[in-house]
Amino acid sequence: MEDFFAALLEPILELLFEFLLQVVVVAILDLIDRSIRNLFEKRNRISPVFAIAGYLSLGILCGFASLMLFPHPLFHPTKFHGISLLLSPILTGLAMSQFGFLLRRKGKHPVRIESFGYGFAFALGMAVLRFLFVA
Repeated sequence: MEDFFAALLEPILELLFEFLLQVVVVAILDLIDRSIRNLFEKRNRISPVFAIAGYLSLGILCGFASLMLFPHPLFHPTKFHGISLLLSPILTGLAMSQFGFLLRRKGKHPVRIESFGYGFAFALGMAVLRFLFVA
């Protein structure tokens, strides 16, 4: 019976840890982005296509950095191997869109990564790199 619960719990924990890792990294990048944005009064808008490519690239770089910290799989592969490749970016995108929503509700201006699409692009880059090199 314990093996059944362990097999059931392991993919959920893997997904949760990857989600939390991505949200923490995105929050740190968000803080850096806000600090830099506050330095400059005039904002130059970048094309959304370039912004998505930039966040995807940044996610790949952060995924590479996470490989330096955690070079091995965090959990043993299960029959649901790779599910976090899809679910983790979706959950991260949803979390970032909620952060953006809360900031708009407080009258603040969210940065781009505080939306579903840009948060998803960042998390996807990070998840794909970890999946390719750790799996």
